Amino acid sequence: MRIDVLTLFPRMFIGPFEESIIGRAIKGGYVNLNIYNIRDYTHDKHHTVDDYPYGGGSGMIFKPEPLFEAFESISTNYPYEGATPRIVLLTPQGRLFSQKIALELSKEDNVVFICGHYEGVDERIRLHLANDEISIGDYVLTGGELPAMVVIDATVRLIPGVLGAETSIEDESHVNGLLEHPQYTRPPLFQDWKVPKILLSGNHAAIARWRREQSLKRTLRRRPDLIEKIVLSSQDKMLIDKFNQDENK
Repeated sequence: MRIDVLTLFPRMFIGPFEESIIGRAIKGGYVNLNIYNIRDYTHDKHHTVDDYPYGGGSGMIFKPEPLFEAFESISTNYPYEGATPRIVLLTPQGRLFSQKIALELSKEDNVVFICGHYEGVDERIRLHLANDEISIGDYVLTGGELPAMVVIDATVRLIPGVLGAETSIEDESHVNGLLEHPQYTRPPLFQDWKVPKILLSGNHAAIARWRREQSLKRTLRRRPDLIEKIVLSSQDKMLIDKFNQDENK
């Protein structure tokens, strides 16, 4: 997978992408990650990338010329002629990022991330360059660099081979629509706090049922909005009814 990032602050990506899983994915050849400074595609002595909005208003707007020129420059290096990458504009107006979108992006050959700044971007960037818009939440950040890192991290770890043990992905929060069940490790007793007996039983079927029950209970308590978005089995519905009855006692 090839990932290109267009940013005003390329050094922000150096540390995070040299460490942990992302760093190993790059070194292992699973990801070809390229960071480009948008100011390199300007032609005035001040390397201007923004200007005042037409019609007045506060703040500055990202100019279209540097971004279009940056994309045209890097697109000549795509592995095959006519390749159309996913071009993602990180913006508060985009669709809300989720595990489903991360999986969707992980199947792309080429993804370009545009890190916005200032008051916004010229609408022609949105209409005629970007073909996807993503937000990581309903809050305002200084720029699109941190959102780009979040999206890239969540996406790259889903590329086959990056994590090694593919089953570890299946059990994570949000993969099946639920929050992950409680996890325990050694020692079995710590400061009078015991590991649930079922996890020490060796009964894998019973452990699987317990984990499903705990995932449902945790999701119901912490993120009930997620319950409405998934397909529940009749057993799941019975458990949820029981949880609700217990809560109301």
